[in-house]
Amino acid sequence: MPGDFAADPLLLVPEEVLLPSGCVRGQAVLIAAGRFQEVGDADALIRRHPDLRPLALPDQLLMPGFIDTHHHLTQSLGKALVCGEPSEIFKRIWVPLEGSLDEELLHLSAKLAAWEALRGGFTTAADAGTRSAADTAAIARAAEETGLRCILGLICNDLGGTATEQAAEAILRRAEHHLNRWEDHPLIRPSLAISIPEAASDGMLHAASALCAEAGVIFQTHVNEHLQAVERSLIARRLRPLEHLHAVGALGPQALVAHATLVTPDELNLLRDTDTAVAFNPVASAWKGNAVAPALQMAALGIRFGLGTDGTRSDAFRLLDAAETSQRLAFGLASGDASCGGGWRWLEHATRVGADAAGLKQVTGEIAPGLAADFLLVDLAIPEMTPSWDRPWELVRYANRDQLTAVFTNGRLRLWQGWPVEWDGRALLHQVREAAAAVSRAPIYRVHPTAAEHRSGHPGPVAAGPTDGPAGRHCP
Repeated sequence: MPGDFAADPLLLVPEEVLLPSGCVRGQAVLIAAGRFQEVGDADALIRRHPDLRPLALPDQLLMPGFIDTHHHLTQSLGKALVCGEPSEIFKRIWVPLEGSLDEELLHLSAKLAAWEALRGGFTTAADAGTRSAADTAAIARAAEETGLRCILGLICNDLGGTATEQAAEAILRRAEHHLNRWEDHPLIRPSLAISIPEAASDGMLHAASALCAEAGVIFQTHVNEHLQAVERSLIARRLRPLEHLHAVGALGPQALVAHATLVTPDELNLLRDTDTAVAFNPVASAWKGNAVAPALQMAALGIRFGLGTDGTRSDAFRLLDAAETSQRLAFGLASGDASCGGGWRWLEHATRVGADAAGLKQVTGEIAPGLAADFLLVDLAIPEMTPSWDRPWELVRYANRDQLTAVFTNGRLRLWQGWPVEWDGRALLHQVREAAAAVSRAPIYRVHPTAAEHRSGHPGPVAAGPTDGPAGRHCP
């Protein structure tokens, strides 16, 4: 029960522990002051700490929390508006929606998204910045209240694409303030972002990336996601977006580029040679992209990459499945590769390797002494996990967020069976429903009709139901 985890220190003895070598039995984990202190043989740890009461966790897998290397926490109030929409939805939906959010709505949106992320097993999310004019402190407050570890991006566009336009000098002053403001925060790590390379001048691209390198944080941008953007860059500069970033000196170990789906062999070499990291977003490719990133080829080249949701669906286990499936359909079928990562690769890139891509290698990502105690308890006593022959593959293909018994960050219990233990989740849902009217007033343009409208244009046999007839009314 939740009260069992209130002690500090905690000596946990789960059924299995997910370590870099795989799932291991007979292990115990000692947690104190928000960090993993010891991980090892259960009997030995219990003997070494006779003053602590071991907490047995039968049928539970203790594993690292997942890292979402690309999120948009302030888009949650309109997430279903993009279903069925063609690419470059940011122009028609996200810029107007986020631009309409005041500080209260920004906080509500981020808190809803943070809860969704934790419910899905993500203990860390890299937020790529909001286009709202409101203070990003509202997003930080939402992360603090929910317990989500957050890489908090500040958009530094000086050529448009945000709610307000500022001169480059003012943007850079804000950027430096943002980097200093969240230094040494227990959950917030600052970051600077450019929406897409064409939204900033060459000087701003270079300066923002350089500031991040100096501060030891990541620089975020979207790159080579949509064909239109690639072609605009070629026409304007005779360079593809990734080549453009390289030309202005914005790539490097501090850079985390989202998507990189439309990449040439030369661009893959650029990513490798500059040690630039990639956020691989397979669900985003399926829902509104133009291609799938060659993640397995990136891995073979030594390119660092993590998995990201792009704000689509905050379910880490389904993201693992999407990552493997996308590589199988896009590349494995043609080459006869039935494994496409062997199961373990997607777990690693969603945890330990993802933390490295997000600049948090020394903070989180695995169950290891000295790292933050960001972890999950996963229920293994379910039909899908029984009997167990290959736990990593089972987690990739069969697991789902309903198995999450508990979610912890900094050694503190945040969710129990999907619900917050320190604040009122149902009250938040009520607030969100009331605030949703603001979204309908934003100047959003949807190309695709709602599912009900689309269905009405395709006559055919339809089963009778309670919504049929003159008294019936479709849900939104």
